Amino acid sequence: MRLRTKLQACHLTRPSSMNASQSLPEERQPYAKPQPWGMALDMVVPEVLTDDPLLWAPVGENMWSRPLHLNVSSGFYVHLLKVKRSGLLQRHRHSGMVHAYVIRGKWLYLEHDWVATEGSYVFEPPGETHTLVVPDDCQDMVTLFTVHGALMYVDPQGNATGYDDVFTRIEKYRAHFQAVGLGEDYVKRFMR
Repeated sequence: MRLRTKLQACHLTRPSSMNASQSLPEERQPYAKPQPWGMALDMVVPEVLTDDPLLWAPVGENMWSRPLHLNVSSGFYVHLLKVKRSGLLQRHRHSGMVHAYVIRGKWLYLEHDWVATEGSYVFEPPGETHTLVVPDDCQDMVTLFTVHGALMYVDPQGNATGYDDVFTRIEKYRAHFQAVGLGEDYVKRFMR
């Protein structure tokens, strides 16, 4: 049975004012036909940048991840990475593309000559391997990442040391939500 949050239920019920929409100008009228059968429900995640520690799963020393969208049918996940320290975070190779938007702070890859600063967008192609670092003059970084496929963690010579994908992330989030009292099924609100 599908988990239905208050937010999901909101889009299923039309306000009574919508019934009178026929008297509105055409540009103000909502779409009148039903949505496609089998379509996934909308997902709205309020207060994305909340400081509520229950919603941020630890993923390393002074590093947390907040799930926003865990797509098991397309094999990608969207999350916020929050880091409260400088230094090496991880070295990894991508099996799929990654999109990133820096909300706060900055970070860089040792293999490139650019720095992703607040407000920057970064596209990372499949196959690239790089070393993620928060520079010494930054102690507070938050970035929105959309990760397609897997991150394969490697040493400097490219030898695999581990991996993460949407399924390992789901397990980490389930364990975190269970540990903080929200219950392991809390993760379902982010899954499609």
